[in-house]
Amino acid sequence: MAQVDITINGRTYQIACDDGQEEHLTQLGEYVDKRVKELVGAVGQVGDSRLLVMVSLMIADELAETYADLKKASANGGSSVNAEELEAKLAGVIDAAAAKIEAVTRSLES
Repeated sequence: MAQVDITINGRTYQIACDDGQEEHLTQLGEYVDKRVKELVGAVGQVGDSRLLVMVSLMIADELAETYADLKKASANGGSSVNAEELEAKLAGVIDAAAAKIEAVTRSLES
């Protein structure tokens, strides 16, 4: 098991991942940090836990939209390329949500 340090909103979290997944997890952490920074710009610093919950909901919303787009493309006989792109996007959003949930769990355990 590998360990990756991910910084979100100025706080570093050590996250475990499968060997070889370090770069992917780092990218997910960067995505989550970007979303947190956007949220902080909109609502200010409202506490790490609240920010992480709000960003988790934002990412879950992205996931739901992507899933709906994929379902719509499949129902409309969308091209396989379009469906593959949507599936890849959906997988990325799911991975980001999983990383976010791990980060929230670790922060609550600290």
